[in-house]
Amino acid sequence: MSAFHKPTMSIFRKLRGLGVAPVAVAALVMGGGAVLGYTRLAKHAPGASTYQVKREEFLEVIQFRGQVKAMRSVTITAPANAGTLQIVKIATDGSHVNQGDVVVQFDASKTEQDLAQYRSTLKSAQAEIDQERAQDVLKEEEDTTAMLKAQYDVESARLEASKQEIVSRIEGSEANLKLADAQQLLNEMQVKLKADQTLDSAAVASKEQTRKKAAYDVETAEKSLEKMTLRAPASGTVSLISGWHSGGGDQTTFKPGEPAWPGAPIAELPDATSLRVTGRVDETERGRMDMGQAVSVQFDAIPDRQFTGKLEQIGTIASLDFNGGWPFPLNFNLRIALDQQDPRLKPDLTAQVTVVVDRVPNAITIPVQAMVQKSGQTVVYVWDGTKFREQPIVIERTSRDRVLVAKGLNQGDRIALSDPTVKE
Repeated sequence: MSAFHKPTMSIFRKLRGLGVAPVAVAALVMGGGAVLGYTRLAKHAPGASTYQVKREEFLEVIQFRGQVKAMRSVTITAPANAGTLQIVKIATDGSHVNQGDVVVQFDASKTEQDLAQYRSTLKSAQAEIDQERAQDVLKEEEDTTAMLKAQYDVESARLEASKQEIVSRIEGSEANLKLADAQQLLNEMQVKLKADQTLDSAAVASKEQTRKKAAYDVETAEKSLEKMTLRAPASGTVSLISGWHSGGGDQTTFKPGEPAWPGAPIAELPDATSLRVTGRVDETERGRMDMGQAVSVQFDAIPDRQFTGKLEQIGTIASLDFNGGWPFPLNFNLRIALDQQDPRLKPDLTAQVTVVVDRVPNAITIPVQAMVQKSGQTVVYVWDGTKFREQPIVIERTSRDRVLVAKGLNQGDRIALSDPTVKE
């Protein structure tokens, strides 16, 4: 009889002797056996999280950070010659606009007041010109009439002077003097007419300059008023530009109620078809990449969707990477064309880019956290049903969070995901 059955039968007899029904005795005995069995099984369960080794495709990847850039975009800037600018309305960052939609609206009250004043000045200048011209016409008519009368007097005097042969010498002399006086007066009238015409032209020209200045001011104010409303030149997604401006010590986007300086870049409308993901890699990584290589992109701001794409451009000349720590490393620029479009994509979004540089089918792979370094060699802990045993392995290569095992493990082995010999 087994060691388990002997104490069980003893308990059975004692309970029967106490008058306990056989069925109840059997239930108690079976329950005790179940507890004892569970206890024994629990003693043989692994004390650490495990992973069952299997054959699968091993992907060797290169990962780096990337950022969205627009190869083509339209920058919307504050007008350069519009005076003080105050933002009244601005489109929401990331919002979609159609061609002609308002992107930025500035306060136009001052410009409207200036325009009204300039128009009034223009109207007054035009009225003065019209008045001056009317007066000039009257003056010219008067001068012309006086000149015509002087001409008539000259002709009359000349006629009288021609009678000197048939009149006395004294009368002839008087007629010549009258002719000379009439000729002198005619000359004066002609000079006066020309002088008045010159003065009138100068007066009109002066007032015309005033009118032109007023007209220029009106035209400038009208253009400035038009610039108080910045509209989308094409359909697209608004990307507000961060920059240094009043209202804060950090680089931020413009907001309603804030002033803007003339010529300040406020927003961009990137061409959605020109959006690319750019990144930088070192020389070793660059040597393992090829044009057209497939990549996957996970944007930090779009966690619910993974994008795919291809390497469109690989730099041939290394340049200093000022974001790579000190000393600044020499890295190569990369550019990735995405296979998908999304209205949430916009410049400056950051992403994790993964490039698959090699594939090994039907390989023994394990999680990288299962490896343990012991006495100068790499080992894993294999569960044999009762305990973990230390098993040396040979690593062929490592990629991201997976390890390709060349020797030491078989499909179906169960290994610990952490060192079970370390006490927590």
